[in-house]
Amino acid sequence: MRKIIHQMGLDHAPSFHKEPLFLSALGAGVFFWILLSRYVLWRPIPAGELLSRHFLSLALLQPLAEELLFRGFLQGQWLQIRWGKASWHGFSAANGVTSLLFASSHLLSHPPIWAIAVFFPSIIFGYFRERYGSLYPSIFLHIFYNAGYFYLTGLP
Repeated sequence: MRKIIHQMGLDHAPSFHKEPLFLSALGAGVFFWILLSRYVLWRPIPAGELLSRHFLSLALLQPLAEELLFRGFLQGQWLQIRWGKASWHGFSAANGVTSLLFASSHLLSHPPIWAIAVFFPSIIFGYFRERYGSLYPSIFLHIFYNAGYFYLTGLP
């Protein structure tokens, strides 16, 4: 059981939230929202809807499920294989393949340009999953990115 917990990245990640690199990744999300505001009309979700099932699903449940499947299970399994450990500038092949699959899965519910754009945060999520040996940093980032995006745009 301990081995499965470790491979899934469910080990504790102490103090990741204090590291400058992680804080920079949070800042990148805020920067993206500001940049996006030049092209998308902001329609913030009313405060009363922040606890709606729809918003909670988009902001909490879907990121959690996606992280468990993509970075926990798939990336965790591929990191156990020789080709998955190969890296390029600190990014593993396992992270690259996982991120390609993650972006491709978004083609089912997003326009192609948005699905492709999902690749970049996915690479960041995968990097932090490997850096800390834990899913918790990537789960936190994914929830933060989704919550901010869906709150500010009001888009489903």
